[in-house]
Amino acid sequence: MALEHLRIASRRSQLAMVQTNWVKAELEKAHPGLAISVEAMATQGDKILDVALAKIGDKGLFTKELEAQMLVGRAEIAVHSLKDLPTNLPEGLMLGCITEREDPADALVVNANNADYKLETLPEGSVVGTSSLRRLAQLRHHYPHLEFKDVRGNVITRLEKLDAGDYDCLILAAAGLSRLGFGDRIHQIIPSAISLHAVGQGALGIECVEGKPEVLELIKVLEHGPTASRCLAERAFLRELEGGCQVPIGVNTCIEGDELILTGMVASLDGLRLIRDERRGAVSSAEDIGKGLADDLKSRGAGEILKEIFASVRPEA
Repeated sequence: MALEHLRIASRRSQLAMVQTNWVKAELEKAHPGLAISVEAMATQGDKILDVALAKIGDKGLFTKELEAQMLVGRAEIAVHSLKDLPTNLPEGLMLGCITEREDPADALVVNANNADYKLETLPEGSVVGTSSLRRLAQLRHHYPHLEFKDVRGNVITRLEKLDAGDYDCLILAAAGLSRLGFGDRIHQIIPSAISLHAVGQGALGIECVEGKPEVLELIKVLEHGPTASRCLAERAFLRELEGGCQVPIGVNTCIEGDELILTGMVASLDGLRLIRDERRGAVSSAEDIGKGLADDLKSRGAGEILKEIFASVRPEA
């Protein structure tokens, strides 16, 4: 039976609404006559802004409330930044579609006083704002002379804090800046040799209820095969490591012909230990590539590093 009204669950943050409205517009173009509405709400991660993300825990931090709407029949799909979507989903839900990825790299944004510097030339003691343990660990590894300070809030709030002089620079996702119209604030794209990006960064994931082929049929028009293959490899890598989006696990993927190349890393919070490697294989074996690379890193001590991190950042009861 054809669906006549599609309800989309979304976070109400500015970036989330930009992303959700893009999905809505694309689906309306693909399915003329389909009524589509957006149910926007705040998630736990949006409400708690005075505690570091790693201290809250990341199991559904930005997704749980949206998933609840689908499970009780108040929405058919939810739109997420794929990097926020846990690799193990609640029973009854599935990842139905992965959209074409924007630049997944991290970006350096500076205040006016530091316009003449790049990341590698920032003076000793410069204050770098980031709420990501992944970015923190990699930057500490390469630039131990810099100082790092947690920063929370939406992108606009973070930029305001930067421009007010609270930080010398910020590290943010290039994709988020571009989607919000702040692409001109990107001072430097940080190369993957320095900072591997988050799993799924730059892509959107559309989650839906299992067993509803009429919904899958509607959203599959937005599926981007190469992005999906890359992100499935990345998510398999993260799942095998039993990590979440708030631990120092980074990736980079590319496709060359019929081959998918996955680079992955695990680092200690102080940046002193960083284990990094790559694995190649057929695009059709994306998830096997991710699992295999995770096993490679675990054999070199990644598991022990992650155990120490989980113990140190475990949320308080």
